[in-house]
Amino acid sequence: MGILSNIFGKIFPSSHAANTQGQQPSAQPGAQSSAQPSQPASPQAAPAAPSQPAPAQAAPVAMEQVDVEQILNDMARKNSQKLNWRTSIVDLLKLLDLDSSLAARKELAQELQYSGDTSDSAAMNIWLHRQVMNKLAANGGKVPADLKD
Repeated sequence: MGILSNIFGKIFPSSHAANTQGQQPSAQPGAQSSAQPSQPASPQAAPAAPSQPAPAQAAPVAMEQVDVEQILNDMARKNSQKLNWRTSIVDLLKLLDLDSSLAARKELAQELQYSGDTSDSAAMNIWLHRQVMNKLAANGGKVPADLKD
């Protein structure tokens, strides 16, 4: 179970598609290729197959949208530490009671395919925060527009 899956598990209810599918957001190419063989398809249907899984995954998202900002704000109010989850990946991980160490953040960067220099932790942290917010939004989370691309 990856760090991103752990983040999803802390924010999304267990019945939410992002939580039940685990790491599918980062493994979509594999999911699409495994979906193609299971569909009996003519050569004309094969090109349409990659575009079909996205709408199928988007449908549950629209029905089960989770207000990420509200959930995290509620968690922050109950937390004894003053954590700024809106701008800090470290504070976000701490708020979710997950490992926020540099090693854990480097692992998350690898999981999200960060191509920058992991020695530049400031740049990596900014990128990680933005990517996590984007992934939450892509998986049914209602995320403030200023926190995503």
